Amino acid sequence: MNKRLEIDVSIADDGWTSALDDIQDQCRNAASAAFDIAAPADLENAEVSILLTDDAQLHDLNKKYRGKDKPTNVLSFASMDEGKVFSCGPVLLGDVIIAFGVSLGESQSEGKSLGDHLSHLVIHGMLHLLGHDHEIAEEAEKMENLEIQILAGLGINDPYKETDLAGMG
Repeated sequence: MNKRLEIDVSIADDGWTSALDDIQDQCRNAASAAFDIAAPADLENAEVSILLTDDAQLHDLNKKYRGKDKPTNVLSFASMDEGKVFSCGPVLLGDVIIAFGVSLGESQSEGKSLGDHLSHLVIHGMLHLLGHDHEIAEEAEKMENLEIQILAGLGINDPYKETDLAGMG
């Protein structure tokens, strides 16, 4: 059976649509690519929500849920416990939330296009929802390698080649 991912993209900061054309398609392509490669074989039908918002909202969420009083580029909130997959209906994976200002600043300081960086952040968030993490060096290396593989499939260069993005939420 083919895997199927329903993706809801919401845009709460006009900066995103001013800076990028076809932003919803770009988010959907990145999320689908991550799901196709990294989802467990028994997870065939799922849903995810992607919110493109501003730094203030990510700052508030980062403070409330992670105890960090600063904005961040991406946060993900899983809707299911790791390892639990249900067979009836689509599984709600969770939410990926991305801040415009932080993401734009990172892309500019790292000499990357905002579109490529956005794809990377969507993939990063999706991998978190699919159970991956980067708290331990071994897990971080596995997650980075998956990101590189998925991005390459989208024609995007290795984001870790010249920069360390260890600050990703």
